[in-house]
Amino acid sequence: MSTKIATREAYGKALLELGKKNDKVVALDADLSGSTKTKVFGKEFPDRFFNVGIAEQNLIGTAAGLALGGKVPFASTFAVFATGRAWEQIRQSVCYPDLNVKVVASHAGITVGEDGGSHQSVEDIALMRVLPGMTVIVPADATETHKAVMAMDKHVGPAYIRVGREKVAVLFDDDYNFRIGRAHVFSKGKDVTFIACGVMVEVALKAAEELAAEGISAGVINMATIKPLDADAVIDAAKESGAIVTAEEHSVIGGLGGAVSELLGEEFPVPVKRVGMKDVFGSSGKPADLMKKYGLTSDDLKKAAKKAIAAKT
Repeated sequence: MSTKIATREAYGKALLELGKKNDKVVALDADLSGSTKTKVFGKEFPDRFFNVGIAEQNLIGTAAGLALGGKVPFASTFAVFATGRAWEQIRQSVCYPDLNVKVVASHAGITVGEDGGSHQSVEDIALMRVLPGMTVIVPADATETHKAVMAMDKHVGPAYIRVGREKVAVLFDDDYNFRIGRAHVFSKGKDVTFIACGVMVEVALKAAEELAAEGISAGVINMATIKPLDADAVIDAAKESGAIVTAEEHSVIGGLGGAVSELLGEEFPVPVKRVGMKDVFGSSGKPADLMKKYGLTSDDLKKAAKKAIAAKT
């Protein structure tokens, strides 16, 4: 896990590769192509790249029009703008008519760092997950981001992929088999299972390793696809370990923790502890300091795991 690459960087490279394979792929950006990394695509394919300016609602409307014309549009901007300012356009112009638009939003979560709470989207997964027909993907590393973007070549329909600004550890090699709607099980646990997404997967792996030294068996699942959720993987983990801890760089309301809790509440109730943003906005600071401030460290995951284990009947 020594190599670190930002998932936004991986997105830019994957989009270029996909563009070379499929001439129907087009890219759109809202004057942030240097940050979202779509500029790589724009440099190679200037006639297939559209900078709509600081007009995120236009971004989505234009993408919808291109999809109706048979193109495969990838629309990018910061997550807080894509899912907040343009939510109605995504609902009405993309999801309602079920169009083949891919929204790849960057700078999500508190690891945006010094940009502060106004730019740290901690509600985007929930906003996208609630939309009928929307696929929601939160890659854990650069490899998974690349695989997710390439999977969009065959996936038809609205999709949201969440990528980040901060460099994160590379957890997978090139042989990793990413499948939409399928979790990756790193390990199974007898006492508790961590179900994590995005930057929290690495944190969960660390927490599980540290718990093992204490004699606690903790499994780790990478749930990159929040919707459709891999129900079988969640239920199997609940049956195997009897306790679940979800981990996400997002509000505990409506995201991964919400999805897992809803499923288990109906199908196989076990103790669930949700680690994430506790109904608060972020703040300005170094990413590592913010992760500690808001309780998103391996120590926090271990505490949650022990509470979940103690809550078993």
